[in-house]
Amino acid sequence: MLIKIRYPFALSAVLAVFFISASPLQADTLPSAKIVAEEQVVTEHRAQINGERFRYRATTGTQPVFNEAGDAIAALHYTYYQRLEVKEPHNRPLLISFNGGPGSASVWMHIAYTGPKSLRVDDEGFPIMPYGVKDNPYSVLDVADIVFVNPVNTGYSRVLPGADGKMPSRDEQQKMFFGVNADVKYLADWVNTFVTRNERWRSPKYLIGESYGTTRVSGLALELQNRQWMYLNGVILVSPTDIGIERDGPVKAANRLPYFAAAAWYHKALSADLQSKDLLELLPEVERFTLDEYLPALAKGAMLSAADKQRIAEHVAKYSGLKVTEVLRSNLDISTQYFWKELLRDRGQTVGRLDSRYLGIDAKDVGERPDYNSELTSWLHSFTPAINYYLREELGYKTDVKYNMFGPVHPWDRSNDNTGANLRQAMAQNPYLNVLIQSGYYDGATNYFDAKYNMWHIDPSGKMADRISFKGYRSGHMMYLRNEDLRLSNEDVRQFIKATVPAPGVAAKYDAKE
Repeated sequence: MLIKIRYPFALSAVLAVFFISASPLQADTLPSAKIVAEEQVVTEHRAQINGERFRYRATTGTQPVFNEAGDAIAALHYTYYQRLEVKEPHNRPLLISFNGGPGSASVWMHIAYTGPKSLRVDDEGFPIMPYGVKDNPYSVLDVADIVFVNPVNTGYSRVLPGADGKMPSRDEQQKMFFGVNADVKYLADWVNTFVTRNERWRSPKYLIGESYGTTRVSGLALELQNRQWMYLNGVILVSPTDIGIERDGPVKAANRLPYFAAAAWYHKALSADLQSKDLLELLPEVERFTLDEYLPALAKGAMLSAADKQRIAEHVAKYSGLKVTEVLRSNLDISTQYFWKELLRDRGQTVGRLDSRYLGIDAKDVGERPDYNSELTSWLHSFTPAINYYLREELGYKTDVKYNMFGPVHPWDRSNDNTGANLRQAMAQNPYLNVLIQSGYYDGATNYFDAKYNMWHIDPSGKMADRISFKGYRSGHMMYLRNEDLRLSNEDVRQFIKATVPAPGVAAKYDAKE
């Protein structure tokens, strides 16, 4: 294993030996943009976080995924942050972080959310130049060490050739890596190796996932317990997917309305009486209408009377900022794509999918959907140069392998997605395990009311309701891009970690009921 150690505060450079050859390079010595199966670059830094000054170590590199025969079949790139000069570091919480896609690198939460650096954007999350990162005074590194993991084909992570030097076929790769259950299985193995090598078995452990990463960590919770015998203290679901919980048909359609109302309120597209209310005053009103009237109306379908259909359409139009005629023409079921195109059509603008605060302009104002996702282009504008600069120039990890913001992982096998049920089973088996859900009100892809629906249906019995909590923010899918929500969301994670590390001697058990 190659280990490079670099100390930014010393005058010494990276320890290395360089050989210069005057003879022509042979074919087998030509440079190649291939990942190294196992290497590390270690740097040390200083931070001021949550009012505390301290030193921390950053380890970035690759660690193999091993098959059952013990052969390395992939190299996963990761970055691991450890606070230094800590008493009993083995008892310090460990936060294991995944992003989603599937096919997305860990870049998003790494350099914009919980890590010691945050993205250089304005206070609302829009791109500014020069690109790069800045110190993150709200990071949770003060209370937990953090490792950011890139699944296969994301970031610098790649599949490795077999013992015969040949790459596995695409079908073989899909069976090994690219599906709901394959993904969970190999990542659980990788986490076990990481925890063992870094001597973190005694640490309270937490998983955090964003978007599809919530499917990933929900499945990992049970996989780690049942196959690795590794028990967690918490799972954090940031902008969750459906995690295998069915919500099709009328539920799927109805659950969009509170998000529509939030986005319309933000763009001042509602009536004066609704605009005069604060967002958090308006949303409970819309949620009640959604559950008590809109959902039952959608369920009735053709059996709904004309008078009731008109009445419901008028309320939906009032709360969504759309025209009554458009709601009626949609049979009360408005698609998100149509909403993004229609809400500000008269202004000649579209709204973003993952964060509807972002605006776009289309070639034509007619049509059923925007030409592009205005928020995603803005984010890639900022994140791509920042992560490439940060890993290479600040953390010293140098490679010719391309950093995949989004990697080739499709087709993705989504069959047998029982991750929500698996999370519930993991919680039932482990009284220490708690869940925190975080959502942005302006997220139209994984909307906040769907996240609440998840919370209600992870455990329909309600027996573990006190171990599942929800936090909402006045931003979108990546709520942490808005500076105020970067502070709030990190503080919510910090308090969640503190609250779920039990006091010494407190047993993991259910008390008998009388």
